[in-house]
Amino acid sequence: MQRVTEPAAPFLELNGISKTYPGVAALDGVSLSVSRGEIVGLIGENGAGKSTLMKVLGGVVEPTAGTIRVDGRDYPALTVNDAINSGIAFVHQELNLFDNLDAAANILIGREPLYGGPLRLIDRKALHAKVQPLLDKLGVDFKPDTPVAALSLAQRQLLEIAKALSLDARLVIMDEPTSSLTLTETARLLSVLNELRRDGVSIIFISHRLNEVKSCVDRVVVLRDGRVVGSLVGETIRPDAMIRLMIGRDLKSLYIPPKVPPGAPALEIEDFRTTAFPDQEVSLTLRRGEILGLAGLVGAGRTELACAAFGVDRRLAGTLRIEGEAVTIREPRDAIARGLYLVPEDRKRCGLHLDFSLTQNISLPDLMTYAVGPLISPAAEEKIAETQRHRLNIRAYDIATEAGTLSGGNQQKIVLAKWLAMKPRVIIFDEPTRGIDVGAKSEIYQLMRGLADNGVAVLMISSDMEEVIGVSDRMAVMQEGRISGFLERDRFSEHNVLQLAVGKTVN
Repeated sequence: MQRVTEPAAPFLELNGISKTYPGVAALDGVSLSVSRGEIVGLIGENGAGKSTLMKVLGGVVEPTAGTIRVDGRDYPALTVNDAINSGIAFVHQELNLFDNLDAAANILIGREPLYGGPLRLIDRKALHAKVQPLLDKLGVDFKPDTPVAALSLAQRQLLEIAKALSLDARLVIMDEPTSSLTLTETARLLSVLNELRRDGVSIIFISHRLNEVKSCVDRVVVLRDGRVVGSLVGETIRPDAMIRLMIGRDLKSLYIPPKVPPGAPALEIEDFRTTAFPDQEVSLTLRRGEILGLAGLVGAGRTELACAAFGVDRRLAGTLRIEGEAVTIREPRDAIARGLYLVPEDRKRCGLHLDFSLTQNISLPDLMTYAVGPLISPAAEEKIAETQRHRLNIRAYDIATEAGTLSGGNQQKIVLAKWLAMKPRVIIFDEPTRGIDVGAKSEIYQLMRGLADNGVAVLMISSDMEEVIGVSDRMAVMQEGRISGFLERDRFSEHNVLQLAVGKTVN
């Protein structure tokens, strides 16, 4: 993307912003400016202060100290109305949509065109006509009248972006906007960012995907422990330099070689047909001690295959073998009984009870293990939870901490902790590091390799090209519900993966 070499005067200036909670300094003297028509990348590990800073900008959190200047006007603190009236719009990673409404109603909620007399009814035709150009701009594959309940996670992410664009914003803050998007959708979004910049719109781009940050921003600001620890411009914006500032050290290569060669087949899927692709058959073999990456574009059928294998979705045909034994899995409890576990793509909706404690989440899938007669033993639950907290380095105050209060990386570790307490044979990870910072990603990769080295078979579904190439021992690529090819490690490359992902052969 074309870079802006001489940004205009700042639209936003933060000067010495601090926010202190009892015993914790979430922000410590943060100063940041964003010029008109400039894209600033804001990066840092989870807990670095990014979310608190964005809440300050949105008028949700009042700073303890510092001043905010928006378009030349000074504020000691913004209210929500101040932020909206100043033209600040947000694209949140955690989607704020109403499933019972259609796409257009979600985009213009509270701002719908009306007609009629005193009752003032919503003009549905005008509503859809007003929204269609926004959807066209993003190149989406759904209509204004499509119910949100029918949209995929990636489509919902694009809908959130359309909602922000509908506000005619002067500053758009994007928090992990590409975390659920395909390569094509991501490329389109980055093109939209360039168009907004040409129109003079300022953008704060928050992402853990550092190559995307490198490709689209004019400047990078790095937060660590609530402070600005550095900034990068021009050719200095490189993933290694960003990582060094974020975590205070260099990060080793993603790939950790296995200690021993893979063993006998642990999971064999033969001629599987799912409800998503009833006419396609899928066959693959996953060996003990192996990390098999399952790549492909979003919508290729990878998640549907995982859900059918785990018993969440119905399979139409096919055979599944675990360590050579044919098994029938009609529901998740059948898979769990066989030592086949799933770490789902959407951990908040499908992997955790957010209002349950760390202890309750870990014990829930296997409550009978903690039973003494007809009652559950809290002492037994707490013992296992404490063991798993230390084993996985879950950063929580104690095991009574609610899962919903923790960072994405720590929530993912809780999902993993409940399965590790049950001696897994096969674990399927679906997008294991979505929305997780680079330091926590490294920990997840090490945990996956540790599982494989202990004989567990690991199937990793990932849309992150760097991740699937960097972590896998072997790779399968899906295209429209079928396996289009397998790659050994010496043939890993973005070109080969993309060729297979679009149905072409690899020489």
